[in-house]
Amino acid sequence: MPWVILDRDGVINHDSDAFIRSPQEWVPIPGSIEAMARLTRAGWRVAIATNQSGLARGLFNAETLAAIHDKLERTVAARGGRIDALAYCPHGPDDGCTCRKPAPGLYRELADRLGEPLQGVPVIGDSARDLEAAAAVGARPVLVRTGKGEGTLARAGLPPGTEVHADLAAAVAALLEEGEGA
Repeated sequence: MPWVILDRDGVINHDSDAFIRSPQEWVPIPGSIEAMARLTRAGWRVAIATNQSGLARGLFNAETLAAIHDKLERTVAARGGRIDALAYCPHGPDDGCTCRKPAPGLYRELADRLGEPLQGVPVIGDSARDLEAAAAVGARPVLVRTGKGEGTLARAGLPPGTEVHADLAAAVAALLEEGEGA
């Protein structure tokens, strides 16, 4: 069964330099929820991997993060989609963990939970760290221009073969079109 890994902030929902600290601050990017539902309807499994250093920084707690993710899951389900797995890193940038992207720990965790290989799996993100983690495990890096995507694109050094799309809806349309041609 095909599957995809999505970053959260800047890909599914609007990002904030001040962090998404509450369910009220979690606002989907237009077209992203429907794109996730399209994947589900097409037989894809949808996984999310997100760095959430706001926990380590004391900006919100685990219960608030759970409420944000509950809102995300309910919003996707209301459009006919499903999130098959969600993994997050609660650590700060200097904690030295193996899960914070660009380390590939979150991707490995998702692959283990879903019983799926990582080789060639599309990983859709808006930052270099999302794409670097994808390349580290042989996944397929896909950059969206939303969130931090334009800035990421302006800097040199994307992993070889990185695909670039306007947003999650465009990336999903390309994946589904590619699948129809297979």
